[in-house]
Amino acid sequence: MEKLLNLTLKIWRQKNADDKGKLVEYKVEGISTEMSFLEMLDVLNEDLTKKGGEPVEFDSDCREGICGTCGCVINGVAHGGFKSTTLCQLHMRHFKDGDTIFIEPWRAKAFPVIKDLVVDRGAFDRIMAAGGYISTKTGSAPDANSILIPKENSDLAMDMASCIGCGACVAACPNASASLFVGAKISQLSLLPQGKVEAAHRAENMVAQMDEEMFGACTNIQECEAVCPKEISISAIARMRREYAKAAVK
Repeated sequence: MEKLLNLTLKIWRQKNADDKGKLVEYKVEGISTEMSFLEMLDVLNEDLTKKGGEPVEFDSDCREGICGTCGCVINGVAHGGFKSTTLCQLHMRHFKDGDTIFIEPWRAKAFPVIKDLVVDRGAFDRIMAAGGYISTKTGSAPDANSILIPKENSDLAMDMASCIGCGACVAACPNASASLFVGAKISQLSLLPQGKVEAAHRAENMVAQMDEEMFGACTNIQECEAVCPKEISISAIARMRREYAKAAVK
């Protein structure tokens, strides 16, 4: 049954990466429990605009948990802390009337704040460009059964490929490590025959780019796995390390 909530929002407002930024308090009233979290922010922004204020900047696109565009720290937890849930899938029925909600951007040196809750995740794109591809012949698509792949490998590769690159793993890690993201992207290709050609260079180049982007080191705290909306296992990190070790030997 739909209920209406009156909430206090404490939202991080920051003009740009050089601005100090601060938490600003807002009141929102009559928020339906059927709304998503982003719809609630839409209501806030409509109210701010009507009053001549500056709306809160935040990222969103598909709003279906697919694109990985959205992402904020809600009450200290990336995406809000509900299992397999991105911020856009978080609904207001999980909150109570009178609640105070803290909303902050991802916190990482490699993710500089663009404005308010929007951060620059271009570091992920550069890591992918460093090695997240395979060599393939041009022309028509080959028959699906022309290359035999063990089911276990194909299933694992699909699990790793479900990573949407939202950056929650980085935001949750005390070291701001991107190892889960990089591990998932290396894994999804290394598990398949098509990814074997560049395997060594891929691991070396993607890990090197990750370090260049100033992400922290993984110390197996597992916060990344806990907040990942696609439930990607930290086994991806172990696989990344094995691939990197194999590349070093070669």
